[in-house]
Amino acid sequence: MILINYPNRAEWVELLKRPVMNTESLFDTVRDIIDRVKAEGDRAVLEMEEKFDKVALSSLVVTEEELAEADGLIEEELKAAIRLAKQNIETFHRAQRFESHKVETVPGVTCWQKAVGIEKVGLYIPGGTAPLFSTVLMLAVPAQIAGCKEVVLCTPPARNGKVHPAVLFAAKVAGVKRIFKAGGVQAIAAMAYGTESVPKVYKIFGPGNQYVTAAKQLVSLRDVAIDMPAGPSEVEVLADSTANPVFVAADLLSQAEHGVDSQAILITTSESLQQAVKKEVERQLAVLPRKEIAAKSLANSKLIVVKDMEEAIELTNEYAPEHLIVETQNYMDVAAQVVNAGSVFLGVYSPESAGDYASGTNHTLPTNGYAKAYSGVSLDSFIRKITFQEINREGINTIGPAIEVMAANEHLDAHKNAVTVRLKTL
Repeated sequence: MILINYPNRAEWVELLKRPVMNTESLFDTVRDIIDRVKAEGDRAVLEMEEKFDKVALSSLVVTEEELAEADGLIEEELKAAIRLAKQNIETFHRAQRFESHKVETVPGVTCWQKAVGIEKVGLYIPGGTAPLFSTVLMLAVPAQIAGCKEVVLCTPPARNGKVHPAVLFAAKVAGVKRIFKAGGVQAIAAMAYGTESVPKVYKIFGPGNQYVTAAKQLVSLRDVAIDMPAGPSEVEVLADSTANPVFVAADLLSQAEHGVDSQAILITTSESLQQAVKKEVERQLAVLPRKEIAAKSLANSKLIVVKDMEEAIELTNEYAPEHLIVETQNYMDVAAQVVNAGSVFLGVYSPESAGDYASGTNHTLPTNGYAKAYSGVSLDSFIRKITFQEINREGINTIGPAIEVMAANEHLDAHKNAVTVRLKTL
């Protein structure tokens, strides 16, 4: 890890850079795959699966028999944990339900909104170095609560042609019935445009590597919506001298093991904590099964000391971390000043892992500084709000003249006339 003490503000931009690859450099490669899937459907996806995931498939569809088989391969302890997580995610997201209220802006003019689930959504669950069955819950549970009529899930199979049983079990628990063996760019293209097997959807959700990110960006230009821009995962711990260096080191490493391009940052007001965390990271890293991945990630990670908590909070808001863990004495006071972050974890007993799995909040969050403008996935991500208005004689008589004046001054005479012909009948 890189140790940095008391950086000048002029250094902040360079200091907070992420280890992110420019996805635009991948667009040509990604576009070729997308175009093949658009033209050839299942055949192209199957060929790409053999090329990239090294598996020869006869069909993309996960069968009922495979779902039943997966159920028998999961230990009861994991099943119980998945059910608990699903229940908490459901509880938190149900509380986000939109309640419509009719508003009379002036007498005779009534306006309101109705929330409607996006009819067809696609969920992408990465394979790679770990089976992200937790992401199935994070996406499928709010999709079900929102009332999405068709939920399609794509995930890459292992080389034996099977999807990880925990992914299938989580999908079953969350009510997903349409599951397909497809990963990477070809999965995004299949959901964006449809194939003989995979239905076309209206919005695609889910994390992925830089190729998946580039594919989502391309298809979203005109053909399908996506959840948010995304990149490698990241965490910041904001701490003072009261923080436990064992906890801080564990939190940094829990993020570092995600992938070699993940980033973990400590911003603290204590030099002694910085040194203690450095030693503790080295000690805990030595015994991690994924230490090679974590070690490469730590090469992009930093332990930063600043002069006071005010500067620490300013630097944090400038970084806009995906995950922010606040381990300070007065963490609620600090939290009140956080304006740019994806998800915030408060106090010594709130590790990022809780939000990743079972506290109930969603772990699909904006990365790469996008927390300055984007929210994480929530129930709102799966719904549209349609506005309605009802205007009676009194209402059009009240606001009609103002509409006529505004339309005339924008030189939109037909707009004006649509009001004028009504006013003449009153």
